[in-house]
Amino acid sequence: MSLQERKQRERADRARLIVATARELAEQQGWDAVTTRRLAERIEYSQPVLYSHFRGKREIIGAVALEGAAEMAAVLRAATAAADGPRARVVALARAYLDFAEHNPAVYDAMFQLDGGLAFAREDTPAPLKDAFAALLESLAEVAGEGVHPALFTETFWAALHGLATLTRAGRLPPEHTGPRVELLVDRLAVL
Repeated sequence: MSLQERKQRERADRARLIVATARELAEQQGWDAVTTRRLAERIEYSQPVLYSHFRGKREIIGAVALEGAAEMAAVLRAATAAADGPRARVVALARAYLDFAEHNPAVYDAMFQLDGGLAFAREDTPAPLKDAFAALLESLAEVAGEGVHPALFTETFWAALHGLATLTRAGRLPPEHTGPRVELLVDRLAVL
């Protein structure tokens, strides 16, 4: 391995460490606790080293969001792959989405609540975000109904899931009714 390749690998490793540490700190203490000073202390590098990788917290949030989007896409695909039939796939998708939001609150916030500097629903949307939407679309397109654009239906269903995730997490909806809410959402919106 050449010196340049080794330096590139070390740089990529440092970037991954910064993102992992930011994510861990955010999950433990919230995003307000994530500062470049605290990250530098935790990873034992100087703040200028952090700034050589990310211009600031916004870019770190964006990196966490992209990582989270890739993870969510994998979780959704795994859940729907194990389901038999369109209704079961949509129910599995909804439950997996809500579980992901519940078990990864800081990542979910980075993806959908905080400004990570990422473009959504545009030509320049990063590939992991497009793939996460595709993971939703793959199961929802088949239940959109005749004459309904699959992407539009997916956006609407996703908005409902996001609302459920956000309101439940905020204590506005009792979590014990999540199952019936998913069933109602699937039965009322999906054409089965």
